[in-house]
Amino acid sequence: MDINELRGVQTLLLIAIFIGIIWWAFSAHRKKPNDEAANLPFEDDEVDKRTLEQEKTEKKR
Repeated sequence: MDINELRGVQTLLLIAIFIGIIWWAFSAHRKKPNDEAANLPFEDDEVDKRTLEQEKTEKKR
């Protein structure tokens, strides 16, 4: 077994690991955590509170 065969085995192993990670990330049991992570920027409670307070003060004027 020479260095080129080891490189070929390494390449196949890394491709298998990459495909495994892709499969894991997009599998059905990861849908809920992925959706939650995608909506994190929109779930800022402090911004929502400030926006509501600002709207209330603008309506009073």
